[in-house]
Amino acid sequence: MSTRIPRLVIAAPASGSGKTTVATGLMRAFADAGLAVSPHKVGPDYIDPGYHALATGRPGRNLDSFMCGPERVAPLFLHGAAGCDLAVVEGVMGLYDGAAGQGELASTAHVAKLLRAPVVLVVDASSQSRSVAALVHGFASWDPEVRVAGVILNKVGSDRHETLLRDALGESGVEVLGAVRRAGQIHTPSRHLGLVPVAERTVEAVDAVSAFAARVREGCDLEALLALARSAPPLPGPAWAPEESFPHPAPSRNRGSAPDPGPQTPDGLNPGEGGHNATTGPHPNGTPVIAVAGGPAFTFSYAEHTELLRASGAEVVTFDPLKDERLPAGTAGIVIGGGFPEMYAPELSANAPLRKAVAALAATGAPVAAECAGLLYLSRSLDGKPMCGVLPADARMSERLTLGYREAVAIADNPLAAAGTRVRGHEFHRTVIEPAAGATPAWGVTHPRRQVEGFVQDNVHASYLHVHWAGAPGTAERFVARARAR
Repeated sequence: MSTRIPRLVIAAPASGSGKTTVATGLMRAFADAGLAVSPHKVGPDYIDPGYHALATGRPGRNLDSFMCGPERVAPLFLHGAAGCDLAVVEGVMGLYDGAAGQGELASTAHVAKLLRAPVVLVVDASSQSRSVAALVHGFASWDPEVRVAGVILNKVGSDRHETLLRDALGESGVEVLGAVRRAGQIHTPSRHLGLVPVAERTVEAVDAVSAFAARVREGCDLEALLALARSAPPLPGPAWAPEESFPHPAPSRNRGSAPDPGPQTPDGLNPGEGGHNATTGPHPNGTPVIAVAGGPAFTFSYAEHTELLRASGAEVVTFDPLKDERLPAGTAGIVIGGGFPEMYAPELSANAPLRKAVAALAATGAPVAAECAGLLYLSRSLDGKPMCGVLPADARMSERLTLGYREAVAIADNPLAAAGTRVRGHEFHRTVIEPAAGATPAWGVTHPRRQVEGFVQDNVHASYLHVHWAGAPGTAERFVARARAR
């Protein structure tokens, strides 16, 4: 079995070269031309996929060979790109940069090889002319298995500058597919963890994505790029399917779950999935309701998590802790992902009815899974502002960025994993948390340094560690089973 999906990987020699601008602009330009475009991002980043979703109207999906394993990259890609005319994959960091100390693993080059996809290199040409040929030649020849098939010159200063660059690259064997002029900075504000998420700046984000597309249309050969994408060979093997990723079959699951190709709201949620302002209680059809935190404060989530929860037999309903004063009707479990609660601590704290509802549900033994921002929200306080008080800990902002891949083992049995389960994940935060003495940690981190981290308390699992559930089979199934048992 093999599937042909036209595809491009947009890479760069280093971070800051402009690959997010070019990749997002290409996605929008091709979508505006009437193509169904599947957006993807190499690595664990949550923020860029939000802009990709805005550009294409489809969920932005991550391809991470560290967290999910190399063997799942192509199946996850096929799952997300099913039925599309074109897939655009934005790389991470420099083309050959990946998990520290682990060779090519999790690099853009590694994912491009796993996808058998041509690579287009986005080069910041602002301070060079003939040297660009040496740079491109080096990247194109470093690994013969990586097909660097084109280059897009970014931040080109003038017609004369473009001519010098094109002349230099004329004998490189790598085709110039675009020259994007240096222009006024498009307003894409950043903060301590990168770009401001789409859900926090809807109007400005729409304008920025439109500006990206206009710049790409003006400077790039879209026909040549599409032809290059169509030159990618068929990918062998079946697509990943959430209902087929569980260790144990169960008749109550929602079989045949497929990626949702429908329109997306700026925070990546399907229209109509917004928070239900209703009381908790038994769901009329007996299906466990899993309440998933959303809204501007909690924007970090992988699309496959919701698909896995649904395939496990749950009804997934989104709620916004900034606005909703009650949990969705019938809530039997809560998932609170990452985001920026530190930017909304006063508003989160002011919503006392919801904080009390979360604490009350956790006290009944309902399963609660919280990652990073969720961990902060469940603590007693965040920067001195009262939070849910589920966990015996206090959180605060710090000057130090904690960032990187992690390998860990579950210390205690919990709603996500049995004790002894090994996982791979990542951390990404500028906060610290101070636990009370005697708290049970969630994970024993084994790499890159040994430490304990997070909390397991009754049926609550809270941690800084982000885990991609597609790379941890059984996680969603176990969580839903706990909710159903309650």
